[in-house]
Amino acid sequence: MRKITFITILLTSFLLNAQKKWTLEEAVEYAMKNNLQIVYNQQLYEYEYKNVQIAKNDYLPVVSSNFNNVLRLGQTQGFQGGIGRNDNYSNELSVSANLLIYNGGRLKKNVEKKQLDVEITKQTIEIVKNDIHLQILQQFLSINLNKELLKIRQSALENAEKILERAKITTTVGTTSRTVLAEAEATVSSEKQKLKQAEIDIKRSLFKLAQILQLKDYQYFDIEEEVLEEKIIPYSLNQTIEIALANHPTIKSAEFKIKSAGKQTEIVETAYLPMINFNAGVGSFYYNSLVTNITGIDAMGNYIKEATMFTQFKNNFFQQMGVSVSIPIFNKGNTKVQVAQSKINEDIVKQNLAIKKQELIENIQKVYFDMESHFQTMMSAIETEKSTALALDFAEKSYEAGKSSIYDLNIARNNFITAKSSVVQAQHNYIFNLKILEVYMRGEDL
Repeated sequence: MRKITFITILLTSFLLNAQKKWTLEEAVEYAMKNNLQIVYNQQLYEYEYKNVQIAKNDYLPVVSSNFNNVLRLGQTQGFQGGIGRNDNYSNELSVSANLLIYNGGRLKKNVEKKQLDVEITKQTIEIVKNDIHLQILQQFLSINLNKELLKIRQSALENAEKILERAKITTTVGTTSRTVLAEAEATVSSEKQKLKQAEIDIKRSLFKLAQILQLKDYQYFDIEEEVLEEKIIPYSLNQTIEIALANHPTIKSAEFKIKSAGKQTEIVETAYLPMINFNAGVGSFYYNSLVTNITGIDAMGNYIKEATMFTQFKNNFFQQMGVSVSIPIFNKGNTKVQVAQSKINEDIVKQNLAIKKQELIENIQKVYFDMESHFQTMMSAIETEKSTALALDFAEKSYEAGKSSIYDLNIARNNFITAKSSVVQAQHNYIFNLKILEVYMRGEDL
């Protein structure tokens, strides 16, 4: 009984998933959270953010403890030149701290550069998201287009089948020749083939979208049919370009790279300046001669014996502190070369910004031109659709009255299907270019 219940639950879950249809919003949201490219770049962002924390930690002192043990066996030379045995054991325990006081503002500049690098990575994430968004949008519109074309093909097949049924009757009673029947049968076969191709086109588009979403099970994947408005963009071409240049992540990334390169030059220039460090430490040591435990003779002539370890550690306690200054004098001219190299890099990233701006402007100009062209094509196609629909109506009535042939009817019907398909295709192209502009303008309401 439990086994049957478990299987029932699995089947129910499978059917629910199979019946689920994705909306555009759901698809985009899913991709933003799960796409491997986005996840990869988000991890890079976290990695760069850790570099900021590391750079800030450089303000803190470095504290370390040291414990040295030395065992020495063998001969040694005394201060009067005598040679004697000097086996001994010693150790030292100390704690030291080092704090950077001044290095020409290098620490601050390094933190600022790391923060700029984080912003660059952040904009890279937005660039990838934009690309994924456009890919999803393109496939969504392609699926909707193919579904509309499928409806047109289904309607064409239904009409062809009606003509075939009529041709069978008229041929049977002898009012039309068998040529008419053969033409009608050929038309039905052709429409079935086109219908099957339309179904395959839908499956192919769904498969591509499932790949973009990186879904493992794509066989039962489907989307909701959404009606997207054919809006007129409220901005001129120049306004669109201006908004895009101010908001697009590609431009922001290039601008942050310029700032980062400038900070890198400032960091390199600090090598000309002195560096000041403060250091302090405390510790103690212990010494034990393995040759003798006599360390000397007191004023009374008595031998002074070697103190115990704990006594020595107590008596030998020491403290120290100091300031060190490092002044650069000559390093083979490398600093000068590195500064020049860094400034060349500044020029490179500035050129990169100019290139990115030009590419964005050209892309927007192309999309804007295509959008206006598709809009005009759509308006023209709508007029053509109206005229071909009227011509088809006349052709059908004329055919039913026996005044025109089935060939004339098929020509009129094909003209109407072509015009209707052109309207759907132009609408798809117009809306897609409009959506591209929305992405370029980073959420501006069109």
